Amino acid sequence: MKSQLLILDFGSQYTQLIARTVRELGVYCEIVPGNLSFEKFTFYQPTAIILSGGPASVNIEGSPKVDSRILSLGLPIFGICYGMQLLAEALGGKVGGWSRDGLKGEGASESSSDMREFGRAVLNITTAKGIFEKFSLGQETEVWMSHGDKVTQLPTGFESLAASAGSPCAAFCDQNRKIYGVQFHPEVHHTPKGKDILSGFIFNVANLKKDWDPGSFINKTVESVIQKVPTGNVVCGLSGGVDSTVAAVLVHKAIGMRLHCIFVDNGLLRKDEAQEVVEMMKTLGLNLHFVDASERFLKALDGITDPEKKRKAIGHMFIDVFEDEAQRIDAMGISAVKYLVQGTLYPDVIESVSVIGQAVTIKSHHNVGGLKENMKLELIEPLRELFKDEVRKIGHELAIPDSFLYRQPFPGPGLAVRCLGPLTNERLDKLRVADKIVRDEVEKAGLNKEIWQSFAVLLPVQSVGVMGDGRTYEECIAIRAVTSRDGMTADWYMFPEELLRRMSSRIVNETTGVNRVVLDISSKPPSTIEWE
Repeated sequence: MKSQLLILDFGSQYTQLIARTVRELGVYCEIVPGNLSFEKFTFYQPTAIILSGGPASVNIEGSPKVDSRILSLGLPIFGICYGMQLLAEALGGKVGGWSRDGLKGEGASESSSDMREFGRAVLNITTAKGIFEKFSLGQETEVWMSHGDKVTQLPTGFESLAASAGSPCAAFCDQNRKIYGVQFHPEVHHTPKGKDILSGFIFNVANLKKDWDPGSFINKTVESVIQKVPTGNVVCGLSGGVDSTVAAVLVHKAIGMRLHCIFVDNGLLRKDEAQEVVEMMKTLGLNLHFVDASERFLKALDGITDPEKKRKAIGHMFIDVFEDEAQRIDAMGISAVKYLVQGTLYPDVIESVSVIGQAVTIKSHHNVGGLKENMKLELIEPLRELFKDEVRKIGHELAIPDSFLYRQPFPGPGLAVRCLGPLTNERLDKLRVADKIVRDEVEKAGLNKEIWQSFAVLLPVQSVGVMGDGRTYEECIAIRAVTSRDGMTADWYMFPEELLRRMSSRIVNETTGVNRVVLDISSKPPSTIEWE
């Protein structure tokens, strides 16, 4: 039986990092809502469980709980932060916490305690076993804390494994039942030995096997697509980015020329994007259809300035185009089209869909939260549970050239989310010129692989300037560049001064209607990578 670790998500901002680390260790895992029903839980047939952190307190009425039947199955369990407190409370222990009126952060409760912990803390290992097998007794290690509540009384059969200044019981276990918990977050890079701790649970406690890698993912996915679509045709929304390209090649591997890849010019592409993508895709041997729907998209977006409405309108229009193309293929007398392939990734899902009731939707991605409710086509999303770097590994395994795999991410809504305010041909053309300058200069400087994304944003802000001894009152361009590993978090990138000077000078001189350039120095969080 293959190892399958299930992560029950209680709303932590770090849950996806747990999944990343588990997969890096070679074990397949999936993330599901923490309040998953017992019946749905057993469907997954997991071999181990991790309970994530979360912003609630177990002592507050209505806080998320786990079905008690799941805890009694005898599976190895690892609770992280809120997950540890949840285990303690569910199994007969007690959880106390810091009292402060109006506090709604992680660990808030009505009971009192003497110390909260947020940020770096020192953990002292008092029992070197199980998850701490790679540590020595009395060893101190840095960890990342984020809590007000803490375990104040151990459940029967449990022992404390470690302590910190604010948590006398910062880790515990019932070794016989293979249940472990930690008060800190081992999944974040601020816990340097966190991967060793997760590895200790996965291999020393749960005895799982390393049986997940790109090759096994490809074989499993190809088999799944063949079973789902034994006959008939499938359409694929192909943008030319790494996600949709890998998804297309993966499904093509399963069903061959029955896959019809559709590249849509939505009028929101970068300068020369349509020609470049079509030429690139010819080299992959895919069955490619080109559709110019630019007028349809711009007409549908006329007068819309709200970001969410933009994304939803674009998502709906994409589906309309794909359904029209599916009908056209049907009319050719070929087998009916019932499925649509999308390159949806896990970060898209996380930002678009609330995992538990109290989670917040950050923004609706055009291919997730922006989908039509009455779609005629059923979705095939082979990459839905993967992160960007994992997709690139799959792409390498499929022998897709680096020229595809390392193209900078470009949002599905295109320049619509980089052109703030009204979308007109004049403003979009203005943005295309500025964006091309940024891309050209980054490429000339050899920074393509160092930078995750770099682009221009047109702001609906006019300011006074002076050109040729005359007064101007024109729009502003923001330059945005970030470094990232998976798009879930990102740091802003500081360009060399001379490169910034060159980009600024070129944008003002070569872009009609722009007299000011600013640099975006915001990280994610608190900002998102795209402006809308």
